[in-house]
Amino acid sequence: MRLLDSQSLGLLVGALCVPWAVSATPSATTQASVPFFTPTAGGGSFLTNAGDGFGEPLNVIISALSSPAVLTVEGIINFGRALNFTTQCGDLTLGGYQSANLGDGNGYVNQTILLRESYGNAILGACLESFIGGDHFRVFTQNGTKADSGALFLAASHEENLTLGHDIGPNGYDGGRDDVVNRATGITSFGGVTYNTTALRMLNATAAGSQGVNHGIAIDGTVVLLTVTIQ
Repeated sequence: MRLLDSQSLGLLVGALCVPWAVSATPSATTQASVPFFTPTAGGGSFLTNAGDGFGEPLNVIISALSSPAVLTVEGIINFGRALNFTTQCGDLTLGGYQSANLGDGNGYVNQTILLRESYGNAILGACLESFIGGDHFRVFTQNGTKADSGALFLAASHEENLTLGHDIGPNGYDGGRDDVVNRATGITSFGGVTYNTTALRMLNATAAGSQGVNHGIAIDGTVVLLTVTIQ
């Protein structure tokens, strides 16, 4: 599935009036009426809080216009497994928990779940990823009363193996984002559920560079909007 270029993006923004182009503070709305609300419009951030004064970019969004079953905890787990990700290895949480302020009135809220690359094994694969490294993403839900879109914001990245401190690799944020998007786009399936996913690259959706970014790793400012439809 081809990603939209910047010219097509501009046309789509004008046609749909999507929330990231709106500078006004969002008001309450019912879920699935918009793809998402821009966190910064409500006093939030496109960076998580990693607990050290820095954060990881929220670089993928699962649109609230996706099939509702995808936007639940069980739904994102199954969709993640269709992309070769799975839940944590027992209670092992290398890299710790993070929080995010999505501008929805909830303030900073801890991640809903973290999914790790499964290496083809949905049961034990995350244990392997925790030691040899790979892709993972944290999930945050935009559901506060000031901006209740229901969209899922993902902080995707690629991390090194345990001997290298499990740190994010060079270009690990943009690279991790692109890995997730490439796996998701098109037709995927898991557990008897088939997904059709389209991707929209939102260029300059957030600030490029390394300011405030964990580990001082520069990002390109692009956020990708995924619309996931159950077939």
